[in-house]
Amino acid sequence: MKQAKVTIVGAGNVGGATAQRLAEKEIGELVLVDIDEGLCKGKALDLLESGPVCGYDTQIVGTSDYAQTAGSDLVVITSGVARKPGMSRDDLLRTNAQIVKEVATSAVEHSPDAIVLVVSNPLDAMTFVAHRASGLPPQRVLGMAGVLDSARFRVFIAQELKVSVESVGAFVLGGHGDTMVPLPRYSTVGGVPIIELLSEERLEKLIKRTRDGGAEIVSLLKTGSAFYAPSAAIAEMVETIVKDKKKILPCAAFCQGNYRVRDLFVGVPAKLGRGGVEEIIEIALSAQEEKAFRKSVETVRELCRQVEKWL
Repeated sequence: MKQAKVTIVGAGNVGGATAQRLAEKEIGELVLVDIDEGLCKGKALDLLESGPVCGYDTQIVGTSDYAQTAGSDLVVITSGVARKPGMSRDDLLRTNAQIVKEVATSAVEHSPDAIVLVVSNPLDAMTFVAHRASGLPPQRVLGMAGVLDSARFRVFIAQELKVSVESVGAFVLGGHGDTMVPLPRYSTVGGVPIIELLSEERLEKLIKRTRDGGAEIVSLLKTGSAFYAPSAAIAEMVETIVKDKKKILPCAAFCQGNYRVRDLFVGVPAKLGRGGVEEIIEIALSAQEEKAFRKSVETVRELCRQVEKWL
């Protein structure tokens, strides 16, 4: 059986941690790409030298040359800049849209059969950019957000109820950001819906903390953002796709009438496998959930309208 080849673009904290997790899973050959060639080569070598101690035998290459990514089965895009003091949201959107556009174009030029997994923010809009730039079928482009947001929700539920996080199931719909829609009705502890275990007031606090999950970490770190949990979420999605596991995971997927949303990447539960997004799973929403989801969808659509002028 042919070994999988996975390219990770961006050797910063998220890209480096993702490479480590995938190396330890022995998912296949890894290529770490960055414009700073010393950074990606140094991290690749460091990870290679960890193999004998950690018990993995994964081939890892660091490069700034996309030719070395040729034949990749999956390309993970983590590239982008964080918002800096004095930078407007439009400036951030424009900068990251240009970065993701260039990365997606270069990667697909050498790996036309790849699946592209976008991690760059703002997530849903950057997934839209990658799809436009790559020219790939929409089922082969998706964004990582729902797995991360759901993991945060699960942790907060487990802490609130003082139970193992392994007993908690939860997921989140909509865009990655302030308008995301955690779904308590579909979240359980040991199979019991959390709406039977927590008051509405306590649930609202957990939902708000989930929405603010990334900002909370940024405020604590002061000079950076989350990378351990994002890399764990990426690794789960990559493994699911490469191993054709058919897991149902929340992700930014292209809706073509699903949930009455058309021609937009937005967070929904999807079956992932070697074909990328193989099926979008539709669930019944209450009137309140539907209203929150529509608001989230419109926020994502507006971001996509803004970045479209730069494509």
